[in-house]
Amino acid sequence: MRRHLNTIYVTSEDAWLRKDGENVVVEVDGVERGRAPLHMIGGIVCFGRPGASPALMAACAEAGIALSFLAPNGRFQARVEGPRTGNVLLRRQQYRMADAPERASSVVRGIVIAKAANQRIVLLRALRDHGESMGADARAALETAVRQLDATARQALSCDDIAILRGLEGDAARNYFGVFNHLIRHEDREAFFFRGRSRRPPLDRVNALLSFLYAMLGHDCRSALESVGLDPQVGLMHVDRPGRASLALDLMEEMRPVLADRLALSLINRRQIAAKDFLIEDSGAVMMKDDARKATLIAWQERKRDEIRHPFLGENVTLGLVMHIQAHLLARHLRGDLDGYPAFIWK
Repeated sequence: MRRHLNTIYVTSEDAWLRKDGENVVVEVDGVERGRAPLHMIGGIVCFGRPGASPALMAACAEAGIALSFLAPNGRFQARVEGPRTGNVLLRRQQYRMADAPERASSVVRGIVIAKAANQRIVLLRALRDHGESMGADARAALETAVRQLDATARQALSCDDIAILRGLEGDAARNYFGVFNHLIRHEDREAFFFRGRSRRPPLDRVNALLSFLYAMLGHDCRSALESVGLDPQVGLMHVDRPGRASLALDLMEEMRPVLADRLALSLINRRQIAAKDFLIEDSGAVMMKDDARKATLIAWQERKRDEIRHPFLGENVTLGLVMHIQAHLLARHLRGDLDGYPAFIWK
């Protein structure tokens, strides 16, 4: 079983990363702020303008440590990679499946069903935990969305057309996010009012937080796929587009409600994030302030340490390992070791 390795998040604008023996060292204005053994690190994520020495970049590439550079709002900018590794025969199988919709449809179907099921569970847990304190209209809206998500998953069960499955995935997202505002229990309703998903740029505080967490999840999913030798650029559900890690987006769909959405709601509802933690630009774009990013990253790391029982393996694993397990299961399916891809459904 793969170990749960740490991810280092560097948020200081003037940070410099270097290699010292078998350690990565983070310096700010020439003063060492932290160090960690390379063998304990699974990834390094830098926000803003931190730099890294060529020796460290080479060591990360050789060790398979993902070194990524993101904008302050979490948008991907660049990534350091070494020579492509992994099984070329596995990647060829991936490309063949991507070019054969009749073969890819079973994987896409599993992803759509898992996403709708996991969204449904998020709503059901909200009804279970807070239904009595909700208004009648909010409860009715959530119950309707639960039924719609259940119907979407059932429709997907008998569908082999990827175009239709993409449409069902879109229906699930609309029904889910259509009631997402009812899950927010912050007293400052105006500051944290959610009107629907807005991405580039996020236009409210909830979307800014969701987009930031999705960027973290995307980084982890891409690293998981690369660790088993798959090409994160070539997706099965998301169409290919230059510069887009389509297979990582595919893998993310199962995990968004469980890891990112639930964490965003917890941060808001437990008052760990406040309205003052965001900047609203003249264009209307909303960005998280530095302290809010740091608090969110700490909560993200803690959330990934939570243990669950994996529905397919029947073993207790941390949430941070689930994307690595799913990438491994997908690789086994592509190699022919598994008849189907067992998508992750949270219970």
